[in-house]
Amino acid sequence: MTSPALQLDNVSVHLGGKLIVDSVSFRVPAGGIGCLLGASGCGKTTLLRAIAGFEPVSSGSVSLDGLPISTPMKMLDIEKRRVGMVFQDHSLFPHLSVRQNIAFGLQSMSVAKREARIDELASLLAIGELLDAFPHRLSGGQQQRVAIARSLAMNPEVMLLDEITSALDPELVGEVLDVVRDLKADGMTMLFATHEMAFCREISDRVCFLHQGRILEHGPPEQIFGNPQETRTREFLQRVTDAGRF
Repeated sequence: MTSPALQLDNVSVHLGGKLIVDSVSFRVPAGGIGCLLGASGCGKTTLLRAIAGFEPVSSGSVSLDGLPISTPMKMLDIEKRRVGMVFQDHSLFPHLSVRQNIAFGLQSMSVAKREARIDELASLLAIGELLDAFPHRLSGGQQQRVAIARSLAMNPEVMLLDEITSALDPELVGEVLDVVRDLKADGMTMLFATHEMAFCREISDRVCFLHQGRILEHGPPEQIFGNPQETRTREFLQRVTDAGRF
């Protein structure tokens, strides 16, 4: 299946009467990688959740290859959106095995096709030996790989990744980032939020810096990291550097 382009046009999101995402517009080309940067509370997670269908947009639209999947008047069911999302806290079902977690959205498949899809993903993500284990028995890196497998099980055309390494010990970060590199090599369109600056610079085609719900600056990674134009962007990157995150 060909990956689509992801387009946001003047997307705003209100939560509890408060404006969290303010008139955000950008495009991730088919097979491209977009990265969202910004301090905690800038709206990155809310924006990803709105694209995924977990929050309604207040104004504007989200489209895949020109076909709206979210407007203030219409929001496709999550299973019809062709978008998968992986959360920073894994969000696995603790009472289900790894196999059952991956199979959760595949109930309409025949048993043979479902098992074949699970085996395919287990091989792809190197979790074959974990299929009968329960989440509490897994390391953070293993749980995150299972979460990615569960999202991929529905054959999404776009993947959204929300700070998927933030809850991991440093030695586990690399194994999860390798999975993202593999997805890029396979041509998956992705948009992710991260504090892993070096990884963002390496893998992204376009970087958006958010501040107070708005895109303050965007461009290719060499521009954002090498020659940021906005004072707030420079301050953010300096703080990240000082904290040893870049």
